[in-house]
This record gives sequence, structure tokens and C-alpha cells, in this order.
Amino acid sequence: MSRPLYRGLSGGNGRLSDGGDSFDKFSQQKNLSKNGLGHELPSSFGASRNRQSLTLSLLKLGLALIVFVAISGSLYWIAYISSASQVNIYRGYRRLQEQLVADLSLVEELANGVGKLREIEFCSPEYENYVPCYYNFSGSSDSAEADGQIEYERKCVHGFEKGQTCLVLPPRNYRIPLRWPTGRDFIWKENVKITGQEFSSGSLTKRMMVEEEHISFHSDSLMVDGVEDYSHQIAEMIGLRNESNFNEARIRTVLDIGCGFGSFGAHLFSKHLLTMCIANYEASGSQVQLTLERGLPAMIGSFFSKQLPYPCLSFDMVHCARCGIDWEKNDGISLVEVDRLLRPGGYFVWTSLTNTHRSLRDKDNLKKWTRIRDFAENLCWEMLSQQDETIIWKKTSKKKCYSSRKAGPPFCGRSHDIESPYYQPLYPCIGGLRSQRWIPIENRTPWPMQAKLNSAELNIHGVHLEDFTEDSLNWNSVVRNYWSLLSPLIFSDHPKRPGDEDPSPPFNMLRNVLDMNARFGGFNAALLETGKSVWVMNVVPATSQNYLPLIFDRGFIGVQHDWCEAFPTYPRTYDMVHAEGLLSNHQQHRCSILDIFTEIDRILRPEGWVIIHDKTPLVEALRSISTQLKWEARMIEMEANKDERLLLCQKPFFRKQIQ
Repeated sequence: MSRPLYRGLSGGNGRLSDGGDSFDKFSQQKNLSKNGLGHELPSSFGASRNRQSLTLSLLKLGLALIVFVAISGSLYWIAYISSASQVNIYRGYRRLQEQLVADLSLVEELANGVGKLREIEFCSPEYENYVPCYYNFSGSSDSAEADGQIEYERKCVHGFEKGQTCLVLPPRNYRIPLRWPTGRDFIWKENVKITGQEFSSGSLTKRMMVEEEHISFHSDSLMVDGVEDYSHQIAEMIGLRNESNFNEARIRTVLDIGCGFGSFGAHLFSKHLLTMCIANYEASGSQVQLTLERGLPAMIGSFFSKQLPYPCLSFDMVHCARCGIDWEKNDGISLVEVDRLLRPGGYFVWTSLTNTHRSLRDKDNLKKWTRIRDFAENLCWEMLSQQDETIIWKKTSKKKCYSSRKAGPPFCGRSHDIESPYYQPLYPCIGGLRSQRWIPIENRTPWPMQAKLNSAELNIHGVHLEDFTEDSLNWNSVVRNYWSLLSPLIFSDHPKRPGDEDPSPPFNMLRNVLDMNARFGGFNAALLETGKSVWVMNVVPATSQNYLPLIFDRGFIGVQHDWCEAFPTYPRTYDMVHAEGLLSNHQQHRCSILDIFTEIDRILRPEGWVIIHDKTPLVEALRSISTQLKWEARMIEMEANKDERLLLCQKPFFRKQIQ
């Protein structure tokens, strides 16, 4: 680069030259005193010369004394500093050195990537619904499904798969999704992959009307009325008047396992509840894909063998309506995972045909149901109520209950009691008991004040109130600035920022937002405070400090993720991707920046936005990579910090298909 990354040493030579000039002047005066102007002095001036010699000797002695005192003082000071903080100074120096090497290496990597890869090609059409880590694409998944060999478990290799650096195109007849809230009730049929077999189950949460061009989940239909009645039933079983009182019971975050097409979460959203849908990978009729297309939170996830990448004690309710999980198998280990995720006093809602009186007449079904009931009791869950297919359990708020059990899973040791596991194997033990976050939901602050944690709540996460407040104020200012830039005008030769007389982008311009480096969730909070109709997937990189528990405690949702692996979602599922400080923390030896942002292109919708805020050299280099991704891009200077830049990008809508 033509500009140095650090300029802290500039001006040092000037100080050294000043000292050198003073020393030369003194030497010159000494020579002039000794030799005069080159002529021999008369003897009559002998006494005067003796006085000059004495003066010169005194000057030499004084200078030597000054030098001696200065050197002695310096040595003493160096010895004092070394003995007091030698380790800290060394570590600080090493950190600066390592950061400089990392920045230079990353810039070199970005530059080399641009030089080697002049243009990224489009993927072939069979990759239009490609989800890495599941070894699938349209051409092979159908045959695999027919043979019953399709892979549902997540299997990510270290880094990205070789040979997959291409841009995923949308389907031929893809259309930009409708804005919220219209897009919640209507989606374009060609935007998702469905075959018709998805509607055979008749599940309450899988009902919809397929028409010529769109799929309808309209609130006037009988199916949604069924969801409203179902939500009302759950509220009454908990002991509430109706579902509008969920907030009074301190219910905010809900995990919906096998969510159907998101109708339950869509209804709860109108009651200020935030529902995360998880379901297995599906080659067609994907619950996750359709739910995200409707503008509702969802991601691919499985209860089969691994812990989900969420912190313990994070959800107020876990819901399963005919979700297909055999809770009685493997000694109830899936129920143990539900217990890990539930906050103290949280609710597990299970709706299944197995629970009906008619079904329980069958001996096998009765045996399964009895085992599940016994497992729940051994987890210190209280059965609140049972009506028709639905049973609701409440997790205990008292730790003493676990000590009084006669049977059940043991307490987790420290090696297995990890607050935020990253796809660790399921383990049959009760976790979260050591956590300072063991706070009954009844004692938590209700939404929306929940988003503003107090000093005592922040201390649990090791965060000072001053830092948290400063972060919040900063994000409120940043979001207003971001929103004014979301216009294609920004990419013209003479970009025009909307002024007071110009209308700002509408509040519902975006819906699905992903923050790649969420930290405290400040970006999420600022978007909501400014009235934007968005939900945010707050991602905490697996290699950075983990504030995901804090994010959940604020009433938001998120996930831990390693950005050297593919994100567990389908193509074209997010309207905006935001990354602040991600490049500075990237470990370039594990995967390339090009791989990461090719993955971002996969999950970004056509005409979607990317905002990158980072150090100037890194952003300048990434701008070149954005060209290889065929994004429109504009780099913007930051008035508050000249060492940082903002890169604003928009993904074009490529309609042409590769034949």
C-alpha cells in the first residue's frame, strides 16, 4: 500500500536532527575557542586565555555531570519500569505487532485475491437452492430423496468446499418479495421450491393456499383463525386471559421446533413475541425457506445429535406442534436439550396426536407417553395442563428441586456445562445451574424495557453501564446515517443524500437483517428504536468474545457462528447484511475473505444491501472484491474517524439464466 497503516513514529527524525545540530554548534564553538579564527593570539592575553581555559574546563565538567545525571536517571527509570510492568509492556508490544502483521497479511490476501480472480462466474442452475454443509443441490437431492439417503445432519468441513466459488442465481421467474406486513401473508410461488407433497400432512402450522402466482397465508382464512384459537388455548392453559397477556408472564423469546410455515410465529409477532423457527434441511417445501420468505426468523437446525448454537437459559418458551421428534428415545436426551435452552420458569408446549385420549388407548402409545412424562418429572418440570393434543410443562425456578430427585440426569460437570456451545454433541446432563443468568422469568423486566439492561444485569456479562450506554447512543446515530444512504442514487457519479425536503426510505424497506458481528446487539436495538419494521439475526463470531447471552437477555435472538463455514440458511433469505469490525478480527489463515463474502452473496436477496464498516486499508481492498461479486459499491469517509471507512453495496437482480 502507498500509505502506512500506522504513523505514530512520524516526526522522530526531526527530534534527532535537532539534537545533532545543537551538538555541532557546541563543537564549533569549542574549536573556535581553541584556534580562534586561525591566527595565533598575543602573549599579553595569556591571563585571559587561562581564564578561558578554566571556564572551558568548568563547562566540560558541568556537561559531564549533566550527562552522568541524565544517564543515571534514565537507567534508574528503565529499571523501575521493567520491574513494575515488564510483562504488560511486552504483551502490549506483541499485541500491536501481531495486529500490524495481521492487517498487512489481510490486505495482501485481499489484493492477491483480486489479482488472481478477475471475475466470479455464476453457478449452474441446479445450485439455485444450494445449502452448503448438507451436500445437496437440485440435481442430486431429488434422486437422493427417492432413495431415502438424503443428508439432514449438518456436516461442515474446515473452511469452504473447494470449487464452489460461484454466484448462486435466483430461479428464472423469481420476483422481489413484497414488503412487510403484506409479505407476511403473501409470497411469490416461484421464489420457493415446493412440489405439492408438503401439504398432505394437514398440520395446523402447515396450512396455506397455493394460487397461480402466489401462496397465501391471509389472516381472513380459516387456517390462521385456527392458529389464533390455538394461541388463545395455550395462554389459558398457562393461566392467562388470552395471548395478549404473554408479555405479562414475561414471555418474549420462543423457539418453535418444526415450525411448519411460520404461522404460529407470525401470530405471536403481533403480540410482541419473537419466535425463532428451526427445522431440518428439506430439499423442497422447506419450512425454514418459506418462513424466511414471509419475513419471519428461521434457520436450519436439528435436535438429532448436536446441541443448538444458542446459549443456555435463553428461551422463555419452546414449542413443538407435530414436530416429528421422538422425545422418549435415547433416554430423553432431546428433552434435556430443551431444558438447557429454557429459562427458569419457562414453558415447554408439546402438541401431538399421541396425547389424545383415543391414541393413549394403544399400549405402545401409552408406554411412550408415560416415559416422556417421567422424563419431564425427573427434569423438575411441572405439568400445568393438558387439553386435547396439547400438554404444557413449566420448568422449575428452584435449584433445590434437582437435589431432591430420586432419578434423572446428573448435573453437568464444568467441561460439559458450556454457556454457549457450538454444535457440541448432546450430553445427558442438566446444565446452566452454575450460570449467574439463572433468573426466573417472573423476575425479569418485561418487554420492551427488557432491551435496556440495568447495571446489575450488565455486571453478569462483565459489561460496564457506561460502555453499554455509549454503545447504544452511538448506534442510534449510526442507524440514522445508514438509513439515509439506502438509495440507488448513492451509486451514481454524483450521489445525492436525501435532505430534509426529500422523503427518507420507507420504514418497511427492509425486513430480514443479519448482523455478522453483533457484539451487544446495539444495531438491532437502534433499528427498533427508530421504528424500522425489521428483525435481526444477531451473529456472534465463534472466534470473538461471546456476548450472545447478553443479546438474548435483551429480548433479541441470535446465533453463534464460525464465518469460515456456511451459514445455516437457504439462498436469498436476507434483505441486508451488516458487518462492523469483522475484517479486523478475521483470522485469514483459516479461510479467505473472498469465500466469506461469496457466502454472503448466496444468502443475500437480489437488490439486497451490504454495509461494511472497518479500517480504511481493509475496506479499500474489499471494495475491489465487491466488484468481482458484481455488486454496486460506494466507499464513504467517516467524519468521526478518518482511519475508518464505510462500504455500502447493493446486489443487482440478475434475471438471465445460464443455459
